[in-house]
Amino acid sequence: MSEPVLRPGLHADALATLRGWTPPDAEQEQLRDRYVAHLEGHPDGLARSCLPDHLTASTLVLDSAGRRVLLTLHAKSGRWFQLGGHLEPADHTLAGGALREAVEESGLRETDLELDPEPVVLDAHRVPFCGVGGATHHLDVMFAATARDGAAHAVSEESLDVAWWPLDDLPNPELAAFVELALRRRAHSSRSGSSPGGGSSRAAAE
Repeated sequence: MSEPVLRPGLHADALATLRGWTPPDAEQEQLRDRYVAHLEGHPDGLARSCLPDHLTASTLVLDSAGRRVLLTLHAKSGRWFQLGGHLEPADHTLAGGALREAVEESGLRETDLELDPEPVVLDAHRVPFCGVGGATHHLDVMFAATARDGAAHAVSEESLDVAWWPLDDLPNPELAAFVELALRRRAHSSRSGSSPGGGSSRAAAE
């Protein structure tokens, strides 16, 4: 069965998002340039059928106090990660795809989340269970969102569990640096007087 076709404007949105993003350090700038070059060279660079590399989108969901992060125990890898995955035909924007994945994998509603439409960090990593024949790399674009106090989460079909984890006791140490960048961006947005959500979560999805 053929892969569903992504919206034509999604590729342009991803390029504009990455080109307009200010990386936090030189390493992230190199990754940003790699992502941009990948998209410039691959019109299908967002599709999971683009091998060996393709972009994905994910969301770090933090509580309003900035003390916990909502993670999913991935069914295939058996490890705890932020919420995220492949882009889908319903996605209009890269940020919208990250929000959709967060909603699908957490059981939260869109109205439970305030999404920052600017990326927080890029994370390129090898994925042994995606694609066929040889190594596949996810070029992940990670966003951050704040969950409404009292919002109820649930386990999805793609997860073994979904749970809040305190930032000083993360089950996956690799996430610590990502969470720190998300908190730093939230603090910067607060000092500048701008909302990190940049508007409603629904607007980001559309």
